[in-house]
Amino acid sequence: MSTNEAPEILSLTTAAAPERSSAPAALCGRRLGEILVETAGLAPEKLEEALALQQGEQAGVRIGEILVRIKAASEEDVLRALALQLDLPFVERIDLDSVPAELAAKVPIHFARQARVLPLGAQGDLVRVAVVDPLDTAAQDSLSMLLGAPVAPEVTPTEVVVDAINAVYDRAADEHEKLMEDLETEDLESVAHELQEPADLLDADDEAPIIRLVNSLMFRAVKERASDIHINPEEKDISVRYRIDGVLREIIRPPKRFQASIASRIKIMGGLNIAEKRLPQDGRIRIKIAGKDVDIRLSTVPTAHGERIVMRLLDKSSVVLDLGQLGFETWQRKIMDGLITRSHGIVLVSGPTGSGKTTTLYGALAQINSPDLNILTIEDPVEIPLKGVGQVQVNPKIELTFANGLRSFLRQDPDVIMVGEIRDLETADIAIQASLTGHLVLSTVHTNDAAGAITRLVDMGVQPFLVASSLVGVLAQRLVRVLCPECKRPYVPTAEERATIGLTDAILAKAGSPEHLYKAVGCAACNHTGYQGRTGIYELMLVDDDVRPLILKSVDATTIKRAAVDRGMVTLMEHGAYKVARGLTTAPEVLSVTAEDIR
Repeated sequence: MSTNEAPEILSLTTAAAPERSSAPAALCGRRLGEILVETAGLAPEKLEEALALQQGEQAGVRIGEILVRIKAASEEDVLRALALQLDLPFVERIDLDSVPAELAAKVPIHFARQARVLPLGAQGDLVRVAVVDPLDTAAQDSLSMLLGAPVAPEVTPTEVVVDAINAVYDRAADEHEKLMEDLETEDLESVAHELQEPADLLDADDEAPIIRLVNSLMFRAVKERASDIHINPEEKDISVRYRIDGVLREIIRPPKRFQASIASRIKIMGGLNIAEKRLPQDGRIRIKIAGKDVDIRLSTVPTAHGERIVMRLLDKSSVVLDLGQLGFETWQRKIMDGLITRSHGIVLVSGPTGSGKTTTLYGALAQINSPDLNILTIEDPVEIPLKGVGQVQVNPKIELTFANGLRSFLRQDPDVIMVGEIRDLETADIAIQASLTGHLVLSTVHTNDAAGAITRLVDMGVQPFLVASSLVGVLAQRLVRVLCPECKRPYVPTAEERATIGLTDAILAKAGSPEHLYKAVGCAACNHTGYQGRTGIYELMLVDDDVRPLILKSVDATTIKRAAVDRGMVTLMEHGAYKVARGLTTAPEVLSVTAEDIR
């Protein structure tokens, strides 16, 4: 859709398709509202109403979107007019059989769904792509990079694009069923025998059904943005689940007799001992899918029904290293920027496993990283390489622990040090000494809230006066799922619902006083979950002159938190309530991760 101004210039990586709209040339470049009046019968008074809204309460919203909202025009009418304005083709339907699988394989499904784009086929040196928003040049630039060629946008209605995306990418899912049929007819004894021999398996034909099944599981996991793959042997079969947006979802249930073959294939990929089935093992798999480097951390543990396998996926190309995209509000960013640009002190990020602590630290380092700073990190493991940053991975086998690595860092003339996690008193003591001698130290701890990080350090054995003098700020965080923009449904909450999540008048006012909230529904675009992606909610506590005396008195975490709240600290639940009021997530989603805030 477009504003009522002249059309924006498309990106340099975007090329126009040779076939143009058959509209009169006089319409090209004219204002969108004028085109709609002439071609779609838009009433002039409705156009004036939309323009008035654009100048007032809906400032910054495109005129086309406003016309759709007030039901003055349909989305298709607006898109047709936009195609005429920009002299682009308009596509009413997509021939799914003509969409090349190799082009779709280059575009991650989550990107296609979020950007609402789909490659349609090559046309000379260009790639024709269906787009819902032809003015979203950033998405077209990204698509051009993924495809390795300039793109020619063709304007297509949302429903047509979303249905086509689901159909095209479902072909990959259907491949699982075909693989299962192949496995049923395969000589399983010979396959299992091959899988017991590493040399034979590494030289085996890639068309072997077990190999194709494992590869397909990994490929689909990356496409669907899964963070983990769980392979859990049960009494009669095997459960294969993906963790997507923090929630486990079952994908397939292969027969029990395939268990040993699947486990052996994955263990060989991770460099593990396939003969050892009685002890836990850890490994690492590096693969490339659709041109993307993916690191997989592999863990196996023996259970009553066989080896349970968990693979944690890290798609390096999709990691967000911008704090502004991680869910921070403007006022939180301002405080956070002040903390990470200090010359000394300790900044801690707290939260349970899987709450995004490491990603936040990487984002902080990426923001301050510059040639005039010497930044060193010690991690377990090193997940994302940062250019210009010295990154060390702990190795307990050679006594390279967090504490030993941190001690060595102090002889490397660092400005900023990141410690993956403060787990013990020795590491905590060295981190504190580093901060007191002119270094900025960033690290994580496992606590429920920001105030709990202080008592956690004291419980480790750190003297309260050292905590008070070195700690400058603590960030507690959680991840909540984001509502699917395609299917979220508005509703008016009851007073009880508002009270449960702490949706006060002050929070509603800060969010623009919305009349309704949104609930998850579920559609094809979000795999019927009602959610797409996750965002962070944060509790940022400064260790100031009000908090520091409380630390020295060794008071409990609740007292410290109450003092910080009195000074204006926004709690996890309050930030979650703010995101609920803005229509980004739901009350149940926030309550599921902030239950400890209910008092």
